[in-house]
Amino acid sequence: MANIVFLGAPGSGKGSQAARVKKNLDIPQISTGDMLRAAIKNNTDLGKKAAGYMEAGELVPDELVSAIVKDRLSKSDCDSGFILDGYPRTIPQAQVLEQILKEIVREIDYVVEIKVPEDIILPRITGRRSCPKCKRPYHVKFLKPKNENICDDCGVELAQRNDDTPKSVKVRLDSYHKMTKPLSLFYSEKGILHGVDGVGDMDEITQRIMQILKS
Repeated sequence: MANIVFLGAPGSGKGSQAARVKKNLDIPQISTGDMLRAAIKNNTDLGKKAAGYMEAGELVPDELVSAIVKDRLSKSDCDSGFILDGYPRTIPQAQVLEQILKEIVREIDYVVEIKVPEDIILPRITGRRSCPKCKRPYHVKFLKPKNENICDDCGVELAQRNDDTPKSVKVRLDSYHKMTKPLSLFYSEKGILHGVDGVGDMDEITQRIMQILKS
């Protein structure tokens, strides 16, 4: 059994790598966004409360997010382990997570921090494109369409997310360093932080992570 937290700056590839580890270990990959959407879709009491904040364009309070996390981690599919992707984001959230895990008699075994220099992250994110119709992802450098800026499947002009512009990426990175990066020291002091070089071939990076998890 392995209970894992993935950390990394925007554009570090933590979500993609978490998905790969999920397949290798056959344990659920859990993200805050997924949990919120599932709670809202299932019309749970917590989901109804979260929907109210989201519909008003407000951030869902930590207390509510934590309650949804506790509910999700208590499900039977997490009995053999889980991957938390995008939670916790702050020290207070990490402290609440510790309390949640104590209550359900579990603990974090590994915290995997994917490290990528910012001069690589910026072009990674700003080069992302997607088809507004079928949502197929592309990249201006790493995953080009057959015809420039046109979806291979739909023939529709590709779009860039509003938060993938250089200005937005800078804001996101600043927020990460201020709010989330301190988690590195938090988990390092507990002896469960493992840094992974996130530069290179996707398969190679996955192999680096799996070597840590199998050690």
